[in-house]
Amino acid sequence: MTRPAASAQHGFLRRHAVKLVASVLITAGIIFTAEKGGLKLVPESGDFGAVRWWVLGLYFVIVLGMTWFRSVRWRFLLRPILEVPKRRLFAVSCAGFAAILLLPFRLGELARPYMLRTRPEERRPGAPVLTMTAATSSIVAERVIDGMFLSVVLALVLVFVPTVQPLPKRVVGLPISVESVRMSGFVMLGVFTIGLATIVVFYFARAWAHRATHLVIGKLSPKLAEKLATLAEHLADGLHVFGRPRDVLGFLAETTAYWGLNALGLWVLGIGCGVVHGNGSPMTFPEACGLMGMLGCAILIPGPPGLLGVFQAGIYAGMTFYYPTEIVIGPGAAYVFLLYMSQVVLHLITGAWGLWDQGGTRRLRGALDAAPLGSDATASLPGPS
Repeated sequence: MTRPAASAQHGFLRRHAVKLVASVLITAGIIFTAEKGGLKLVPESGDFGAVRWWVLGLYFVIVLGMTWFRSVRWRFLLRPILEVPKRRLFAVSCAGFAAILLLPFRLGELARPYMLRTRPEERRPGAPVLTMTAATSSIVAERVIDGMFLSVVLALVLVFVPTVQPLPKRVVGLPISVESVRMSGFVMLGVFTIGLATIVVFYFARAWAHRATHLVIGKLSPKLAEKLATLAEHLADGLHVFGRPRDVLGFLAETTAYWGLNALGLWVLGIGCGVVHGNGSPMTFPEACGLMGMLGCAILIPGPPGLLGVFQAGIYAGMTFYYPTEIVIGPGAAYVFLLYMSQVVLHLITGAWGLWDQGGTRRLRGALDAAPLGSDATASLPGPS
């Protein structure tokens, strides 16, 4: 390793030491709690007895399609600034998704905007420039719209899709009440509704929103009010797509395709792993949508690398609503394991390709080292993925 690379790595480790240590503690706590409660992060051989292995191939194809739409829909948010080829968006996004997977607390979120931004040596007179702020704002808009979409789906599932009766008091194998899990779905809907409403107001009525922020927050701290208003204005810039009806329809259509394929993959793999109801009937598509929503809630928790433990807890919580305990801890354990490992392997493979396609580790290392503290970066970005 060269001296500059080593210095960059040490700088990254120093700046994020607290987050890295916290992620280790969270991981250890989740694994201990799961194992103590009887959940299997690594299933027993007998749990795989009902698996139809050919389904894994189909699941990989579905996840690839999901990743494609998740990546290329970004062009609609960027189009008011410049056109980006779909191949580049796919490569940059694949590398960014792998960074999100490998790093704790979603520290990899800024890899995508950093890798896509127009670098100083690439800037030409009269040519459009994509700054780090603009790219990050588009990611924030994407995250908020995703969160709103997913929380609406989850709320509808929680209201209309039948559950096992009587519902267990606690999530199978975890010290979490089923009622609190149900409530978290509606809380998520409220949080993303407020978030979307805030940036929409700052986009369409910026001057009024700025004055209102100073009127309310300024009574406590004028500096804080100015900082919050400026931040909200930067984030609202990601909604430029709403000024172009064709682009907003295209973005929403491909967002629906992304989440629809996500739920389809969960459904197909669940059937292929033998996840059934008490009467032997297979998993339904609305139930798969519920599992997807529960997973979205779970990964809002500050997560360890690979979302290890958090991912599993989200799916187990969802299954508790619809399937008997013996199914959840039997074929369900195989389902959660294969679901998790398939996504990890696929993201690592596509991430390695994306990194190679975009010029190797130098760009990613720059993203991890510079972006979180760069003057052009606006925020870290929690949210479902």
